[in-house]
Amino acid sequence: MVWNYLDYSNYLFVIDLYFLLMVNGKQSNQFMAYKLLFVCLGNICRSPSAENIMNHLILQSGLTERIICDSAGTSGYHIGNSPDQRMSATAIRKLGFPLVGKARQFQISDFQEFNLILAMDLDNYKNILSLNPTGGEHKHKVHLICDFCSQYKLKEVPDPYYGDYEGFDQVIDLLVDGCRGLLEYILSQGLI
Repeated sequence: MVWNYLDYSNYLFVIDLYFLLMVNGKQSNQFMAYKLLFVCLGNICRSPSAENIMNHLILQSGLTERIICDSAGTSGYHIGNSPDQRMSATAIRKLGFPLVGKARQFQISDFQEFNLILAMDLDNYKNILSLNPTGGEHKHKVHLICDFCSQYKLKEVPDPYYGDYEGFDQVIDLLVDGCRGLLEYILSQGLI
């Protein structure tokens, strides 16, 4: 086989890239995005709000290539629907941006796909864990988003769907606090 300079340069590039991606025999997180999944019941109020708030914080921090967010619901009630209009109106009023996305249902493959799965309440948390095909193998990935709150003491984000606008305001406030804490946690733990 005859090697020309271009072949050799490409070969060295591949070798250099390989060593950049390997650190102490483990694949480096440097070039792999850290993936977050926010989960509520229907994926039209709380979890898309968390996804959009977190994406906004990630954008402000210049980390859009290092952290990826998605959201899902434990039920299939609203698959394909946009975020609830009342929730989006509250986001526009309080945050200055509308909510985007389409509802989807949580899938068993999400356990493999995401680094952290953030439930909005204890029922969501239990429902997610009940779907874990390997028992407790992925339990360490599943957390309540309010575990990352510093301003608010509530341990769950209440479902505002059947309530008034005050409930939607509370959801935004809790999720801004939780998402800020989550981003601080990711950065402080060197997860990206």
